[in-house]
Amino acid sequence: MVMLKSAAPRRAVLRGMLKGIGVGVALPFLDCFLNENGTALASGLPLPARFGTWYWGCGHTPGHAVAERTASGQGIEFLDECAPLKPYAKHINYFGGFNSPLDGLTNYVHHSGWVSARTGTAPPNTGDIPAPTFDLLIADAIGDGTRFRTLDINSMGNPKVSYSARNTYSRGAAEGSALGLYTRVFGTGFADPNSADFTPDPDVMVRKSVLSAVMEDSKKLQGRVGKADQVRLDAYFTSIRQLENQLALQMEKPAPNRACVRPKDAAGKYGQPLASIAVVDEVAANHKILTEILVMAVACNQTKVFNMVFNDAFSSIRRQGDSNTHHTLTHEEETDPKLGYQPGAFWFNCQVMSGCADFVAAFAKFPEGDKSLLDNTLIFAGSETSYARLHGINNLPMMTFGAGGGRVKTGMHIVGNGDPVTRVGYTVMRAMGLSMPKWGTKSLETSKAITEILA
Repeated sequence: MVMLKSAAPRRAVLRGMLKGIGVGVALPFLDCFLNENGTALASGLPLPARFGTWYWGCGHTPGHAVAERTASGQGIEFLDECAPLKPYAKHINYFGGFNSPLDGLTNYVHHSGWVSARTGTAPPNTGDIPAPTFDLLIADAIGDGTRFRTLDINSMGNPKVSYSARNTYSRGAAEGSALGLYTRVFGTGFADPNSADFTPDPDVMVRKSVLSAVMEDSKKLQGRVGKADQVRLDAYFTSIRQLENQLALQMEKPAPNRACVRPKDAAGKYGQPLASIAVVDEVAANHKILTEILVMAVACNQTKVFNMVFNDAFSSIRRQGDSNTHHTLTHEEETDPKLGYQPGAFWFNCQVMSGCADFVAAFAKFPEGDKSLLDNTLIFAGSETSYARLHGINNLPMMTFGAGGGRVKTGMHIVGNGDPVTRVGYTVMRAMGLSMPKWGTKSLETSKAITEILA
C-alpha cells in the first residue's frame, strides 16, 4: 500500500474519553501536515515562528568561558567553562564586547544588566522595570493562535523569579514544578500532595493514562499516514510515556518526616518565600524535565514564545550539604593563584553551562520537517553580569541558539566594540518580524541591527 501525504488532514489534537472525561494529546508537525520538502505547511504557509529566552545568573568566568576575538566572524571558541556547548557551536551565535551605558544612573547589582538588555532602558531605581521586555513585544506580534501566549518557567521552583515583564508591577509568574507544567500543557490541576488524605485529582490520573485514552484516535491516524510519520508518532508517544513515568513518583505521597516542619509566616520572616529548590543537582534535574515538557509544548504549537530560567540573578544555588551559595562564592572565595580564578564559583558556572547544553540538545534532537525544532526556533540566552565578583555590566555574555526558521545565520562570534547591548535585542526582534525603526532610550537607543547574522 502506498501512503499518500494528503491522507491525513492537519489535526492539532488526538481526542478520547476516559471514565466519561474528555482528554487530548496535541500533535507535532508530521510530514503529512507539511509540503513535499518539509519546509512549510501543506497549505503553503510557513511553519510558525518561535522565540524563547534562557536566563542564567552570575555570568561567566573571564578568560575561561569563550575566547575573545578582535573582529566578528565564523567560529566560536568555547573554553573549559562552556565546554558542554562545543557540540552545538554551529547552532549558536555568541555576542561579546557590547556595553550597557547607564547615563549616570546607579548600577543596581544583578538587576540593571538584565533590565537594560531586555527592555532597552536602564532602571532609574532598584527593582524598576521601566519598559516591556522584548520577549513580550515578540509575543504581541506572533503569539496569537496558541493556547499559551507565553510560557514562563523557572528551574528553581520560585514563581517570583522571572525575567519577563510588562513593567515594574506586571512581571511574569514562572512555573517551577514539572508536574505543574505538565498539567498546564496536557491537563488541568493537581490535588495537594501534602494534604492529610492524599488523593490525586482524577484529571491528573486521566492525564497519566492519556495515551490509552486516545489510543483509538491515534490508531486511526497511524493507519492513514506514511511509515516515516508512523515512526515519528511512535517516538513522540514514547517520549510522553517516559515523562509520565518520571512524573509518577511526584504523585506519590512522601513518607512522613516529623523533623520536617513548614515554618510559620515564612514570607514575613524572610521578606519573600524561599526558592523551592536550591541544591544545584536538583535544579539541573528539574530543568531537564521542564525542558522536555517545554519542547513538546513548542513542537505541538501550544505556545510560540517561552522563557526559561536556570538560576536566579543572585544565584542562590548551592552544593548538597554546603551553606555557601554560588553568589556568596563569587564575592568571598579567594582567587586561586595558580588557576587565576575562584574554583568554587567556576564549578557552579560549569554546572550552569551544562544545563544550557541540555536545553539546546533537547530542541536539537526533536525533528521537524527536514530540520529540527532548534533550526525552526530562535532562543536568546543571557545573564545580568559579565563578572559577578565585580558586578560588571559591560561585555554581558549573550548568545542565540537556533536559526529561527532560516531567519538567522549561526556559528558566528560577533564583536560589539563597545556598542550598546540593545543591538542584540533589536536584532532578534527584527529577525522575528517586528518592524520598528529603533529601540531603547538614551545611550541604549539603537537602530542598527547586527546584519551579519540576519539571513
